[in-house]
Amino acid sequence: MRDNPPNTLFRKLYERGDLPLQILHSSSKNALAWKVDTRKLDYHHYLPIFFDGIREKEEPFRFVAVKGIEDLLKAGQGKILPVIPQLIIPIKTALNTRDPGVVNITLQLMCKLVESEEMVGQSLVPYYRQLLPVLNIFKNNVPNIGDNIDYSQQKHECIGELVNKTLELFETHGGQDAFINIKYMVPTYESCLVR
Repeated sequence: MRDNPPNTLFRKLYERGDLPLQILHSSSKNALAWKVDTRKLDYHHYLPIFFDGIREKEEPFRFVAVKGIEDLLKAGQGKILPVIPQLIIPIKTALNTRDPGVVNITLQLMCKLVESEEMVGQSLVPYYRQLLPVLNIFKNNVPNIGDNIDYSQQKHECIGELVNKTLELFETHGGQDAFINIKYMVPTYESCLVR
């Protein structure tokens, strides 16, 4: 029995070789070699599949899903906004695993999603009721290390700080209704904007 979610659609497609990519192994770090120009891909088909794969905990599935999302978000100017409604269920499913590793990477990718294109933050506001409840659980999950130095800051391993960063990005990119909707779902959230 593996410590992993039930087989995702992403895993099935990757194992069958239906994704237009391969892992490019190098001495410094791995990358993805796309067989097709990422700007020509059908984002309505592929982006939700890759977001479905962020629940995977085994390698290489996790690496391919995360790196694939990052590559698609970088190259997808103008193609990401129409796909947002299809991304909500995979993101919600990943957050609902409540696995700290999965939640951590999901929050990082949500931040990149919001920053990827204009209006993405505002288009997520109607979906806050589906995405934000789980964040209440992790919001105050900040270790008290006293006067020690946290050397893992760059790795974003503190879920509590990542939750706050994500909520702040949602507020700054979500328009005028963002704060009220965030506050409704996460009552302890304090606004990061001066009003």
